[in-house]
Amino acid sequence: MAVLHTLPVHTGQAGNLTVFEKLLPGDVKRAFFIENVPADQQRAMHGHRLAHLALLCLRGNCQVYVKNATSETTHALKNPAQCLHLEPGDWHILEHFSPDALLMVLSTQYYDPSDYFGEKP
Repeated sequence: MAVLHTLPVHTGQAGNLTVFEKLLPGDVKRAFFIENVPADQQRAMHGHRLAHLALLCLRGNCQVYVKNATSETTHALKNPAQCLHLEPGDWHILEHFSPDALLMVLSTQYYDPSDYFGEKP
């Protein structure tokens, strides 16, 4: 089941430091960014068999629809201190991107097409 975390933010005269640690099991093996998504477009529409994902909207905002065998939710990512943890089995859609949105995705697995499933649970 997807879990929305609020990351600790340390503020000071020199700016803000937002910390991401100890949220995903194992190591982060892959990172990628999604940007310049037209407002009417959806992305992802899949889930993972093994990978845990951390989604952080570093700039702008977007929504993440998540469905698994037991629940269905929508999360709004509106600031870089929010981190959505998707677990294996969480089928998801990324949508409603603001024009300036920059979404970073961290994965516990390297890219492997066999880890993906397209059918909604």
